[in-house]
Amino acid sequence: MYENKYLTIYHDLAGKIRQGYWKPYDKLPSENELVKRYRTSRETIRKALNLLSEHGYIQKMKGKGSLVLDVGKYDFPVSGLVSFKELAQNMKQPVKTIVNELEVIKPDPDLKRYLHATSKDEIWKVIRSREIEGERIILDKDFFYKKYVPTLTREICEDSIYEYLEKQLKLKISFAKKEMTVEKVNDEDRKYLDLNGYDHIVVVKNFVYLDDATLFQYTESRHRLDKFRFVDFARRK
Repeated sequence: MYENKYLTIYHDLAGKIRQGYWKPYDKLPSENELVKRYRTSRETIRKALNLLSEHGYIQKMKGKGSLVLDVGKYDFPVSGLVSFKELAQNMKQPVKTIVNELEVIKPDPDLKRYLHATSKDEIWKVIRSREIEGERIILDKDFFYKKYVPTLTREICEDSIYEYLEKQLKLKISFAKKEMTVEKVNDEDRKYLDLNGYDHIVVVKNFVYLDDATLFQYTESRHRLDKFRFVDFARRK
């Protein structure tokens, strides 16, 4: 019962934050107020607050209470080269990868331009939806030269392609060039994403290179407008 009590309080407070009962940067009621509201002990309230902090709902300020964080958007690093699996581990939210398409294709004119490919090249095409908290809000379209990635399976694509490339194939992924645009949604977005009425989408294009400066991957990552905050860190020299 004791453990269930703090979990019940955690879920109640988390639900209120998600529903907007408290806005981002509002202060939660004090521990004393929460003790009275839930008719429980201070220790139980502290356990619930610690869980809220661990899951990114609040920032605990020493001597100043708890500040509600903006949980409506997920931070997406602009400058890093990070796999979705690595991002998902930091999100602390229920996530799922859905493999919509997996096949080897011949490059169309756009892929020839993006990958500097020829008509003779074979390219892996992988289209995956990323589901977060029950909504499909990212569409990842990955294209790899088959000569560098001889084999791909649905199981690998559901887990982490980068983990497979680096640990199994021993490829050394070094850097990427990125482009970011806002575009109108297309039929593919409508098919594979829960757009929630939005008619534009944020598109991040990645041109990914191995450590010998070989371009081996082109990625188009399409994000629902309302769900992401694109972040970077800058220092003035």
